[in-house]
Amino acid sequence: MKETTMKIYNYPSKSAEKKIASIINRGLGFKKKDYQSVKRILEDVRKNGDKALIKYVNRFDSPDLSIDSIKATREEIDAATKKVDRTFVRSLNRAISQIKAFHKQQLSKSWINTDRHGVFLGQIINPVDAAGVYVPGGKSGNTPLISSVLMGAIPAKIAGVQHISMATPPTKDGSVNPHLLVAAQKVGIDTIYKIGSAWAIAALAYGTKTVKKTDVIVGPGNIYVTLAKKIVAGTVGIDMIAGPSEILIVADSSANPEFIAADLLSQAEHDALASSVLVTSSNEMAKAVADAVEKQLKNLSREEIAVESISRYGAIMVTSDIAAAIELANQIAPEHLELHVKEPFEYVGSIRNAGAVFLGDYTPEPVGDYIAGPNHVLPTAGTARFASALSVDHFIKKTSLIHYSKNAFINEARDIIRLAEIEGLDAHANSVKIRLKK
Repeated sequence: MKETTMKIYNYPSKSAEKKIASIINRGLGFKKKDYQSVKRILEDVRKNGDKALIKYVNRFDSPDLSIDSIKATREEIDAATKKVDRTFVRSLNRAISQIKAFHKQQLSKSWINTDRHGVFLGQIINPVDAAGVYVPGGKSGNTPLISSVLMGAIPAKIAGVQHISMATPPTKDGSVNPHLLVAAQKVGIDTIYKIGSAWAIAALAYGTKTVKKTDVIVGPGNIYVTLAKKIVAGTVGIDMIAGPSEILIVADSSANPEFIAADLLSQAEHDALASSVLVTSSNEMAKAVADAVEKQLKNLSREEIAVESISRYGAIMVTSDIAAAIELANQIAPEHLELHVKEPFEYVGSIRNAGAVFLGDYTPEPVGDYIAGPNHVLPTAGTARFASALSVDHFIKKTSLIHYSKNAFINEARDIIRLAEIEGLDAHANSVKIRLKK
């Protein structure tokens, strides 16, 4: 087994900078052959519709599923409600309630402005007509990503989207995990399609006879799903091109090393490319966390994945003080940023770049994954420098309104003409001049 202890670096130093660069630049690593394969699938579904779609479903997921059976039926959903237990439903209801409450705060309103005499300006807010939520399922169906259903569908519903579809790969027998079906029904998803991978993204983007075309596609997935979303972006809206999961924890000497180790590993278990970084002002804390990670790794069911992640993209950086630690966090711009410091709220104003910030010892990242309320679809790989979490805004369009009275037009016409002439656009200038002549 590889050496698993997280290496400790003094920051700043050449070795620390080199390690940080390797973490920031790890990316998704799209291979040319993967890109070409996904592009062929997308084009096949775009041209051949249902015929191509069911071909891929039968080849990769469910050999006996027919095109007429790729929509989950009312009977299947009703049967699913009898298969899940009350504790799940109780937890699901709490998560839905809290996620709804948070996202309702994001609603924008149409507005008008008449400050300039004779000029009427405004903006109309409208939802897109149709949205697709992709939810990974896994071949066995035993690891349903319930939270992906909630985080994708709830903001779409609050935005006012008329039709919400969900696509998730079926199990070999053509079924969908009952927990997914119940969650989809509770958040108001209109149609559930038993399709996965790049062909699901193609069907949602282009539409087929059976699958309704959507305007926006959101949700996580493997490299083929991510590549497919990247390629269809522009044909439809997407949430983001998400990379591997990541966490950065800032800690002082007051923190609990066991808590920190557990939180670092909560991301490391996702996949081998996940990144887990601790930045601390305490040498003693650095050593304690490294030891705690070593011990906790041995108890993980996904130990092999976590070991590779920690070995390749895990690190502990020791800085001179917490201010330097925060500045390093801003440089890395992590997906998840936890503050394990004595007074976490004192540092909130210093944080510029992070997908989500978790404050205090009792706010581990998983509370955000499932139940706190904010969306867990977050920018990764440093894109928190310019990108934001999935929100209601991803499902709306903003249309500008402009009206000028004759006098208002005349008042500004000469300026419009001059600017058009500078740009060498004579026809633009003439569309104004011709009205002045009248």
